[in-house]
Parts: sequence; C-alpha cells; structure tokens
Amino acid sequence: MIASAVAAALTALVVVPGMLAAPARLRGWAAARRRAPAGGAASDFLVASRGVTPLWNAAAISGEYISAAAFLGAAGLLLAYGADMLWLPVGAVAGYVLLLAFVTAPLRRSGAYTISDFAEWRLGSLAVRRLVSVCVCVIGWFYLLPQFQGAGVTLHVLTGAPRWAGWVLVVAVVAALVLSGGMRSITAVQAVQYWVKVCAVAIPAVAVLAVWRLDGPGGVGGGGPPTFPRATVVRVQTAVAVRLPADTEVAVRGRLDGRVHTGQRVRLSQGRHVVAEGAELRFPAGAWVPHAERLPILDDQTWALPFARGHEHPLFVTYSTLLGVLLGTIGLPHILMRFYTDTCGRAARRTAALVPVLLSLFYLFPAVFGALGRFYAPELLLTGDTDAAILMVPQRMLPGTAGALLTGLVAAGAFAAFVSTSCGIVVAIAGTVAQRVLRGGVAAFRLGAVVALAVPLTLVPDVTAIGAARLVTLALTVSACSLCPLLLLGIWWRGLTAFGAGAGLAVGGGLAVAAALTRLFGGPWDGWPGALLAQPAVAIVPLTFAVMVGGSLLTRRRVPRRAAHALARLHLPEEIVNR
Repeated sequence: MIASAVAAALTALVVVPGMLAAPARLRGWAAARRRAPAGGAASDFLVASRGVTPLWNAAAISGEYISAAAFLGAAGLLLAYGADMLWLPVGAVAGYVLLLAFVTAPLRRSGAYTISDFAEWRLGSLAVRRLVSVCVCVIGWFYLLPQFQGAGVTLHVLTGAPRWAGWVLVVAVVAALVLSGGMRSITAVQAVQYWVKVCAVAIPAVAVLAVWRLDGPGGVGGGGPPTFPRATVVRVQTAVAVRLPADTEVAVRGRLDGRVHTGQRVRLSQGRHVVAEGAELRFPAGAWVPHAERLPILDDQTWALPFARGHEHPLFVTYSTLLGVLLGTIGLPHILMRFYTDTCGRAARRTAALVPVLLSLFYLFPAVFGALGRFYAPELLLTGDTDAAILMVPQRMLPGTAGALLTGLVAAGAFAAFVSTSCGIVVAIAGTVAQRVLRGGVAAFRLGAVVALAVPLTLVPDVTAIGAARLVTLALTVSACSLCPLLLLGIWWRGLTAFGAGAGLAVGGGLAVAAALTRLFGGPWDGWPGALLAQPAVAIVPLTFAVMVGGSLLTRRRVPRRAAHALARLHLPEEIVNR
C-alpha cells in the first residue's frame, strides 16, 4: 500500500499539474516563435494557424499516436498472446511510410482544414461530407474508449480507486486543455509529452532488464505454461471464468464453482472453473497459473513464435490485423489534421518522415514488460487485466521504494499517453462537429469538444473486459475500411465520383462499425464468425475499394468537372498552386 501511495502521489505531482500548466507556459512561446496570433480564431483552434515546424510537429504526432494501446496494450497483448503481437507496432510504424508516400503532401495542398472539408472540396457533395463526418466521429469515439479504460486501470492498480475515477480524471484534464486553446494549445503539450513518455517507459525498462540479468535469465521459465514463481495471493475484483492447464492446489476464501470456501485448500482439476467476485485465491510457488477463459494457454515455445497461435485461424487473424493497422493509420482523423498545421507540403513530408523514427524509438521498450510479466506477474492472466503488466512488473521485480518510484514514472507516462491522444481526437471530432453541425466558430468548437467527450464516457463501462490495444484496433479497422480508401482514391484517381465514394463509405464503414459493435456487445463468437468479427479488415477493405471504384465507373458521367484541376492542385508543387 505504501508503494502504491508513493506511485500515485508521484503521478499526481508529475502529470496533472504539468498537463494543466503547460498550455499557459508554452502557448505564448509558440505564438512568438511562429509569429501567429494567439487569440481564438477558428484556424488557431483547428490547425494552429499552419505554423508548426516539422520536428515539433513530428514529436506532437508521435506523442498523440502513443496512446493507451501503445503504452499499456502492447505489453498486455504480448503477455497474453506472445511474440506474435510484435506485428502491431511494426504495422503502426509502417503505416506512416504509406502515409508519407501517398497522402501527406497532397492532402496538405488541398487547403482544407478537416477530412470532411477535403471530401466536399474534392467531390463537391454535401452528402459525402456528412458521411465522412460520421466516420470521423465514430473512429474518434472508438479511439477514446481505450484511453478512458486505460486511465481507469492505471488509477485502480496504483490506488485501488474505482475505475470510473480514472475516466473522470482524464475527461477533466482533456476538457481543460482543449477548451483553453484547441490545436495551438495542445501541440506544444503533446510534443513535450512524447519525450515524457519515452523517458517514462525507457528508464523502468532498463532498470527491470538489469534486475532480470542479475537474477539469472535462465531460471525464469520452465518451458511449459506459466507458473507462479513464489507464493501468490490473488484477489478477484470481477467474477471471471478461468481454465487450468493441469491439476493444482489452491487455498480459497470466497465462492469458487458455486461453493463457498473459508480458506481451506482445494484441489482444482484441469479445465474450466468460475471464480466469483471478491474471492481470494492463495497459490503456492510453482502452481500452474489459471488463465481467463478468453486468453490462450501457451507454453514458452508457442508463446515465442509468430502467427497468432493463440487464436483460431491464426494466419487470417495476423494478416487481417496487420492490414487494419497499416491502412487504418492512413485514415486516422486526429493524425491527418496534424499535417494541416505544417507550413507547407515539403514540411509535411519531413514531418511524416520523422514520425517513424520517433515511434520506433518508443516501441523498443513496452515489449520488455510484456515478456517479463509472464514470469513476474502471471496472475494478470487469471484476472484478465493484462493491460496492467507495465505497471505491475516494476513493483514485482523491485519491491520497496525503487519499484514504487519506477511505477510512478510509468504511470506518469501512461497518463500522458491517455491525455495527449485524447486531446488530438477531441480536437478532430470537435472541429468536424463545429463546422458541419454548429456552423463554425470557437463557441461551436468548444461545444463539439463536450460532445466528443460525453459519448465514449457513457460507453466505457460496458467495454472494460476488452484490452486497450484491441479497442484501438477496432478504431483502426473502421478507419481502414472507410476513410483510407476515400483518401487514396480521392488523391490518386480522377474518376472517383460522389456516388462511388458515398457507397463505399456506407458499405465499408457500416460493415466495420457493425462488426465492432457485435464484437463489443455480442458473442462470444468462435470459428470463422469469431475471426471475421474480431479482425474483418482483410474482407471489408477490398470490398470498400471495389464498391467505390465500381460505383464511380457506373456513374462516370458524374465525375466532378473540376476533378482535373483538383488533382493538379494536389500533385503540383505548393509554390506553383498558390501563385
């Protein structure tokens, strides 16, 4: 409890006041540096008056992209599913290579503030603009869910506070930041937060690796499924169904398999068991670790191999996940808005080229916690709270003050991830809502920000059982199936029509959202239906492209008259276009 209190205090002292004070301190500096007005103009709230330098913007984009999924979810997925999950950061970084090659500079030259503006400018259709606005909001809301959920997990692990307290904390901080100054205010904060996050994960990772080497790496794994390295007490906060890889003995206090126990030892057979809320399980050293029913039981060799061997239809799941993450990055609204803030198309390309370097630096470290969590915090496989691995490992490997301080540092970085990503998403949604629904203006932007935060806050209590990385994957899949095809075809194909684009958005985006909602609130699903619902990108993305192309060919006479001029503007040097 003392360690948790120290960690919580450090988090509060480092993160929250810094988040609130940074805009006031940095906004004036940024305004002077860019010689742009620091007032409340709409362009300042949406695109920071287009005066952000490439390095500063790349750091801000990287800080914004390092969300709950990257900070908590990557380690949690590696703990639960093994080395196969390393494909996710690879796909996330590779998505920026495609973004750099096909989208960044042309989109910046369009002169639009938001993706909705680009769609209307390119196709001349209010209907398509409305569909794009809906996609932006839905993607943003899916992306906000894991930020709130991660905040709840972090605060609960540190202090034992109810998870809703973490949700409220993040909403309050994000609202204060966004409402105070929009894009200009959060750009400086997010750029600084990137380096905060790198330090917050790198320093503890180096420390625990050093301890691991001193302990002797050869002794942490036995080749089979995970076992408890020492006598361990697990208190179950939420009722959970678990599976055991082999018979084991455990002392139980509470309800197990429908029977009430008062602390006596019970021999549990291999297979399925149900642990009630509030039960306390005491495992001896060397006991097999029960796994939450939704998690695979993997031996060390299987855990270390790729291609989703913890899933049904592993190759399909792997490639579909990669496709969704890769193409979904291209269509993320809060990331794309960042390139409008660059001074010119050349600066936008430089920004996009720097982002993979900065992201690769960060992604070196979360995997350390996922791998060591399998040996030092295996009880997370029982409760299913695998997102807590990055918070638990420092405490387990370095008991006492050192572990508490490292945990506090990790928590500081985690809250920076939740807040910075949430700020970018809220700005994207608020800008879309303000311009399309509320007819623009700073007051409309602020009202849009409130709407952006309110919707996911009402949904997060229903999705707490799903990990942060999986929730972000849902958002990326919707992006890959809707906005990505629209952007690629709109930028590179003259023949795209409003009918084709609208039909593709409705079919692809609709199917992706339906799959995501079914995954969140339906099931459980097994076999091919479960695989398709979990990772539908490989099926829906080609269908979306086909519908957009086919619909446009059927209505080729409706190609906008200014399509040739629009493509010339997108692909000619910005200096020529602006003459």
